[in-house]
Amino acid sequence: MTGWKLFAAVAIVALLHSPEFVQCQVVGDEFAGQINDTAFLPFITQAVYSSLSNVTSTILNSDVGNRSSFCVKDREVEWNRAFNFSSNLEFLTSCIQKTKGDVTRRICTAAELKFYFGGFFSGTNYLKPNRNCNRTSMVSGCEPGWACATSPTEKVDMEDSRNIPARTLDCQPCCEGFFCPNGLTCMIPCPLGSHCPTATLDKASGICTPYSYQLPPGQPNHTCGGANIWADVRTSNEMFCSPGSYCPSTTQEIPCSSGHYCSTGSTSEKPCFKLTSCDRNSSRQNIHAYGAMLIAAIFTILLIIYNCSDQILSTRERRHAKTREAASRRAKEKVKAHERWKMAREAAKKHAAQISRTFSRKKAAPQTEELSILHHGRDEIDEHPVTSNVSHSSSSENRLELTSQTFDRTVPDKDLYSYEGLSQSASKEKNGKKKMQKEKEIQTHSQIFNYAYGQIEKEKAMQQNQNLTFSGVISMAVNTEVRKRPKIEIAFRDLTLTLKGKGKHLLRCVTGKIMPGRITAVMGPSGAGKTTFLNALAGKAHGCKITGSILVNGKPDSIHSYKKIIGFVPQDDIVHGNLTVEENLWFSAKCRLPANMLKQDRVLVVERVIESLGLQAVRSSLVGTVEKRGISGGQRKRVNVGLEMVMEPSVLILDEPTSGLDSSSSQLLLRALRRETIEGVNVSMVVHQPSYSLFQAFDDLILLAKGGLTVYHGSVRKVEEYFSGLGIVVPERVNPPDYFIDVLEGMVKPTTSSGVVDYEQLPVRWMIHKNYPVPPDMRRNASGLVMFPESVVSGHELNDVGSSREEHSFAGEIWQDVKTNVEVRRDILRHNFLPTKDLSNRKTPGIFIQYRYFLGRVAKQRLRESRLQLVDYLILLLAGACLGSIIKSNDETFGAPGYTYSIIAVSLLCKVAALRTFSLDKLQYWRERASGISSLAHFLAKDTIDHFSTVIKPAVYLSMFYFFSYPRSSFAENYTVLLCLVYCVTGIAYMLAIFLDPGPSQLFAVLLPVVLTLVSTQTGNSEFLKNVSKLCYPKWALEAFVISNANRYSGVWLITRCGALLKFGYNVHDWGLCIFILIMIGVVSRISAFFGMLIVHKR
Repeated sequence: MTGWKLFAAVAIVALLHSPEFVQCQVVGDEFAGQINDTAFLPFITQAVYSSLSNVTSTILNSDVGNRSSFCVKDREVEWNRAFNFSSNLEFLTSCIQKTKGDVTRRICTAAELKFYFGGFFSGTNYLKPNRNCNRTSMVSGCEPGWACATSPTEKVDMEDSRNIPARTLDCQPCCEGFFCPNGLTCMIPCPLGSHCPTATLDKASGICTPYSYQLPPGQPNHTCGGANIWADVRTSNEMFCSPGSYCPSTTQEIPCSSGHYCSTGSTSEKPCFKLTSCDRNSSRQNIHAYGAMLIAAIFTILLIIYNCSDQILSTRERRHAKTREAASRRAKEKVKAHERWKMAREAAKKHAAQISRTFSRKKAAPQTEELSILHHGRDEIDEHPVTSNVSHSSSSENRLELTSQTFDRTVPDKDLYSYEGLSQSASKEKNGKKKMQKEKEIQTHSQIFNYAYGQIEKEKAMQQNQNLTFSGVISMAVNTEVRKRPKIEIAFRDLTLTLKGKGKHLLRCVTGKIMPGRITAVMGPSGAGKTTFLNALAGKAHGCKITGSILVNGKPDSIHSYKKIIGFVPQDDIVHGNLTVEENLWFSAKCRLPANMLKQDRVLVVERVIESLGLQAVRSSLVGTVEKRGISGGQRKRVNVGLEMVMEPSVLILDEPTSGLDSSSSQLLLRALRRETIEGVNVSMVVHQPSYSLFQAFDDLILLAKGGLTVYHGSVRKVEEYFSGLGIVVPERVNPPDYFIDVLEGMVKPTTSSGVVDYEQLPVRWMIHKNYPVPPDMRRNASGLVMFPESVVSGHELNDVGSSREEHSFAGEIWQDVKTNVEVRRDILRHNFLPTKDLSNRKTPGIFIQYRYFLGRVAKQRLRESRLQLVDYLILLLAGACLGSIIKSNDETFGAPGYTYSIIAVSLLCKVAALRTFSLDKLQYWRERASGISSLAHFLAKDTIDHFSTVIKPAVYLSMFYFFSYPRSSFAENYTVLLCLVYCVTGIAYMLAIFLDPGPSQLFAVLLPVVLTLVSTQTGNSEFLKNVSKLCYPKWALEAFVISNANRYSGVWLITRCGALLKFGYNVHDWGLCIFILIMIGVVSRISAFFGMLIVHKR
């Protein structure tokens, strides 16, 4: 800081001791007799000042300009703000008169200024002896506030920075507008914004006021002089123009008038804003009203946005609900009309038969004769016409339409819900054209819902007309109108899963296949590896060594190549609680159905799933979370299943979908799954303790024993026959699956004629029954059954089984665990980053379309979390009010303490709030990522919606902090820095939320701002801390705040600004760099967070 006093002094030397200024001595000598001439004096003053101002170009190109570059943004502008006296030269005129024209002989040379300011570099508060002031020579000019002149005959080189001239003659008090340092006998002009009058003696204290120096003892004739020091405001503030006053010149100080305010070091009074109060002698204006207006405007805008958006969404949902209900009602009325029509026809047939028997001799009436009761049936149908926006004249319209028909005994019942265009077309080309025409015409919501519910009611009518039982619904598969999906058969042979690092078998020697169009139940006791088996089929078995083979349609393709048409329902109900049932299903459908699928077909798929799962009553209800109650547990389970059904999978794997459901709900779920098998879906599911009727609804059964061994794999209808052959007969009035599981648990020990059946022998019996290879250890355990030829044992089994696990030391076990974790992470990285060939033949929506879907979903979620966001805003508001009231903007430090606490507060609050973005729905994201939904679209959409809070939060905080503390920097500058800071810390919060669990992430979110800010504010001599602080975002935020505030201080504040920036290590040219680094930290942290989303996996 003291070094910049030297900077100012050297600058003044370069200014005053230019060749032009040297000539001023000649001017003074030539016109010495005309100094008192009031008419000629202004010309002399202007000539002296012109010499002073013409040296600016020399100063800008000197070493002084280069050394001051870190604290001076524009050298010429800053120098003019400090030493441009052209508006008022009265102080210079007065000094010329006082010194009788020899003012130039009293100005310090470059050597004297270097000597004076060099004392600050040495760290001392006093000047060393020099040529004019030493032990042998101590003239009165050496005292503070006094100066002497050089000899008139001595030629002084004002630019000489080495030799101090002899200056001991005609010592006088320092002129007003100049300051004379203690220990030097020369004068330096005071900068603008200072007040340098002649001091007066306070006889009570002996101090020369308004300065703080005293008269020298033993010199009764010595009087108080002028100003004695220009330094930073902390060291000495006597020269600064007082707060509440302004100094148009360095010799005038005028009190601020009412309606204006004058801060410290002001050169003019500034008018106060409207709606503010500024009394006389005010140093700052009270702008609290503007803060209140700003926060009122912000909250009004937020209320409008939230309320209007919610109202628009509610109105839209209400209109869709009305249209949907009307379409459903019309479809049901068609069914009722159809049933009445059939009843009327049957009655007509019976009546005609009676007439035929009674009047057998009469000629039978024509079969096409219209009966009165038939007309009555038609009238009933006409009472409920189907409304449509499409003209009835368009006979080629491909939509569901109720057809009227005449009685005809020989022609079977027509399908009253057939497409008119399709029923009349004679060729496939014509059918294709009419289908394209339908695709163009079905656009309105009414038409779409009519189409969807017409199809649904048609399917119901087909079931009723065919008198289908639960198991007999498979006969609908022959219907040519049912859309078939790509069939996938998954076969597995010797499938073995071994836990890495521990060598424990989770599955062992599982062989078989699951086929399309069938429902396969996987059952077994706890620990049998049921979920592990399904995870292996779905390609989700991480951390395990997999041996054996898995074939997809007979080919060794990776199951991940078909992930777009494979649905996996996890055991936990992983759904979005802050979305409705319909919104959850619709989002899954839009992102996972084919991109070219028509909207009406999508509506049909979703509505069919909602109808089949019995979710109509709760379709508009929020699913709910742990904190907020929503739908029931059974309904939530069905929504969990519906998320996979709406994407029309070819393979549907469900992990315990009936757990927690009652019998009727389970039957409803199985009926919906049976509907899927009609279209060729391969369904497999883990089931616990199904009822007998539910058990009979399955097609195939895979029964696993503990250790992941197969006990039975085949048709459900043959399982009892198989176990009966082993001597295990299910007692009467006992549910077979429960009995089989009790046997496998060892709770029931059935006996046969040959003895007790050991449940450990059942897997071996199945292998013998199917002629599968038997591992050696299992052969030894079941050696009493049959003799095993060596050919039934595979080579890798001989090596694996029976060998004892190698014992490791403690360090070896730790190393093995680390190695296993690394291998698991490697598998996850391979799964997430290595591309797989897509064999599903389904083109789902691209990243940009999914990004749009995600935007809509996240926006709805944020609207429903508006109260939580309001709490965030209120806390920021309170923090800004408290910090702004307690920590006022300090001119000495340019508001650095207040900004430091603001960085901590804003970083902490914004980080904690941003953690919710990714920490609350990790499970939902992992499920969506595994199903093929774009992670990039997910991340970008959430970040885009969070930008709204990023923009609002700085304004909310500054509405209190800025208008309470009122720094000199503008609101726009403070908002820009705070906006970049919030953007930066939000990205860091994303990283914490993704890489850490909720507990540690919250702890780090609180500690990081405090620790990094403490490191950033260390201004010691440690180079290590300085280098570390460059990696801390608070350092760049604080530097940007201080620089934007410091640029508002000029004139007399120049030394204070340079000293403060030198102490902090800041540069006024780095404001843009600080903003750029904050933004880049935010961008890099977001990129890291995104890759963390791909790397981090569910434990």
